[in-house]
Amino acid sequence: MGSARRALGVTAALGALLATAQPALAQPTAPMFEVPAKFAEQRIQWAPCFAGELPPELPPGSERLQCGTFTAPLDWHNPDNGKEISIAVSRLTPADGPTGRALFTNPGGPGGAGLEMPLALLTMNRPELPANFDIYGIDVRGTGRSSTVSCGPQEQDSSLDPRDRDPHTIQAFLDLTQRFVAACQQHSGELGRHVTTEQTVADLDLLRRIEGHQKINWYGVSGGTWLGAYLATAFPESVDKVVLDSNAQFTGSWQQVFGWQPMAFQRRWREDVLPWLAAHDGTYHLGADPRQVQDTVDGLRARLKAHPLPVPDGPPVDHNAFDGLLLQSMYSKFAFPQLGATLAALRDGTGEAAPVLAAARARTMPMLADPLDSQTATLYSIRCNDTPFRGSPASVVVQSGVEGRLYPLYGYHSIAQPCVFWDRPPVRLPKPTGRGVPPVLMLQSENDPATAFEGAWIAHQEFQGSRMVTVRNEGDHGVFGTGNACVDDVVSAYLVDGRVPRADVTCEGIPAPEPAGVRGATAGGHSLLDVLDELADLLG
Repeated sequence: MGSARRALGVTAALGALLATAQPALAQPTAPMFEVPAKFAEQRIQWAPCFAGELPPELPPGSERLQCGTFTAPLDWHNPDNGKEISIAVSRLTPADGPTGRALFTNPGGPGGAGLEMPLALLTMNRPELPANFDIYGIDVRGTGRSSTVSCGPQEQDSSLDPRDRDPHTIQAFLDLTQRFVAACQQHSGELGRHVTTEQTVADLDLLRRIEGHQKINWYGVSGGTWLGAYLATAFPESVDKVVLDSNAQFTGSWQQVFGWQPMAFQRRWREDVLPWLAAHDGTYHLGADPRQVQDTVDGLRARLKAHPLPVPDGPPVDHNAFDGLLLQSMYSKFAFPQLGATLAALRDGTGEAAPVLAAARARTMPMLADPLDSQTATLYSIRCNDTPFRGSPASVVVQSGVEGRLYPLYGYHSIAQPCVFWDRPPVRLPKPTGRGVPPVLMLQSENDPATAFEGAWIAHQEFQGSRMVTVRNEGDHGVFGTGNACVDDVVSAYLVDGRVPRADVTCEGIPAPEPAGVRGATAGGHSLLDVLDELADLLG
């Protein structure tokens, strides 16, 4: 994600922060689920993921990526009922062969397809991870190339605007959400009721057993922090090191996790994005101060609402796609230059903006994104199955109005709450407490828009033995492998060498890049999410 900063002195500082001593762990517990021999004794038939010549976009070492599948019970509470699902996995081993040290990975979502994760770690300037671990990518149950759930074809109504508080518009949003839920649960069928964190962590531990690992390590981003915390809670004797990057409030509910977002996105926009665009008014001419930039942005949104832009291969892009562009651009500072260029192109009426807006719509409006159907269906299945939703359609309307007035960038969008209509199965997840679990390492930037610092801090305080690396003056979602030497060295020492920080750690963030073509511009910056997007189409 860009060049490292403040690298001098980091190694010396780590010597004072890290210790090799490990706290005593609880005695091994009884298995969470009984594993029938037919599942425990299966073997994955690994084969190269890529046949023939590798795509040139892939990083060196990609030829070693292997793919395979294994079967798991549909329902771990009743594993002998004959109903099975398929889980797709990938494995990247070092050039000189397997190490025997497993690193399981997850890109978040929840429900993100994860087969590409080992390749994404290859792109990072941290060769010690691919050299020391057998890295696994997993398409968790419900998504990707595993047995999938679906929401089916979705209706589209670009005339709706969540900022419009007319009673007819509000009712239209509620009706659309209710029809969306009905379609998801109908198309997902019996599998949809078993797409839960409880069932997924049992799949992961089955993979550990099949592959012959006594313990596994974990690296999860965003929703992958929730999954990692629950994996460690369910199978504490089966995990070694656990890195949780950009943390959901995993000691709470999914409603609490996503409830932080309107505030967090507004803060990222106000404190990071608007000042950056204003500082580069000489390049983009959007306004010389944040207020002027905001006025320009509001005007562009209104124009798109009145006159959507045509797109050759899809519906016109409008104010909803514009909102998606703004939200997507806040995940990584390295998206700021493209955001500035797209806003300038919109202002000038050039054609470069339409395809960027169309891509943003596909990524950030999953209810209308058929190519991401299984990931969307898995996301809502996990969110709505795992933990109860507190409230009613009426309370959702009131709350979205309050949040919209406080946080106009995204607050009004909170009217879309599928879980309020969800027919939830009787799932009871134990609250992760950290007791009996090896100390986990949590990474968190202060202005993360998707997983707010406040929620992460609550999880840190409630999860015994956790250590938090706080990245100050930073707002990126996903902070490992972004070029921050302070963060990367702590993670490497923890994962590779087993050195657990004695206390919480603070690192300084990396400055945002300069616009392309400007002297001093940051070259080669990217985020993990960017890399996963780029790799997704290559792993066919």
